[in-house]
Amino acid sequence: MTFMFSDVRGFTTISETYKNDPHGLTQLMNRLLTPLTNVIIERKGTIDKYMGDAIMAFWNAPLHDPNHEVHACEAALEMLVALDALNQQRSAEAAAASLPFTPLKVGVGLNTGSCVVGNMGSDLHFNYSVLGDAVNLASRLESQSKEYGVSIVLGSRTETTVRNRFATIELDLLQVKGKTEPEPVHTILGRLDSPARTRMERLMTLNEAMVAAYRSRDWGSCLETILQCKELSREFGLDDFYSIYTQRVRRLSETPPEPSWNGVWIAERK
Repeated sequence: MTFMFSDVRGFTTISETYKNDPHGLTQLMNRLLTPLTNVIIERKGTIDKYMGDAIMAFWNAPLHDPNHEVHACEAALEMLVALDALNQQRSAEAAAASLPFTPLKVGVGLNTGSCVVGNMGSDLHFNYSVLGDAVNLASRLESQSKEYGVSIVLGSRTETTVRNRFATIELDLLQVKGKTEPEPVHTILGRLDSPARTRMERLMTLNEAMVAAYRSRDWGSCLETILQCKELSREFGLDDFYSIYTQRVRRLSETPPEPSWNGVWIAERK
């Protein structure tokens, strides 16, 4: 199965602005969750639950979906499009009312793997849900999206399955908190059949070279390649990602890692 966790960035700050208007906050969440839910369902996903501003969903149950990885990735990309449309509406409304506007942003984690699916809970109350290590990893990947400055983070099994349909780039060899084994993680640039394919493929090639230089400790070459990546990064929302890597590589060049360093980045937060 493929699992999705989606969460609003900076929700605590947003909710604080509604501390005297909980009904207004509820309306805002309904306006957000409705289009995102519609996208998931249209792409054959099953909503597991809502957790405040977060959505948990999965594919390939209760009905079989042989293309569940692809449908989950399509849903993630279309959720960003739906969110952009909502932010445009809210911006116009705020301008008309002479009110400040804070755009909504989401992070999405996708992972594929085996799990148990069915009715779970207690003797008194239960839900149709999923349970397993692959589910937990999807949740961790969502939370890491803000650490990498990207909207979508893919686990390795999801990325391997969809790479012939979507342009993806590797973010890192990541060991999430609570895990002992690293996971190659990626993000999606877009569909390979889009008009931006040539630019996406160019960025994919440059990013691969950057990652190779990084893992071989060739800090100078890595920084030079990052500059080339930045020439294309804005179109795909990756400016923050390459800025984060620039800072990381400069720190490593000033304080080189131990000889046993293998390029794995260990997450300190969930």
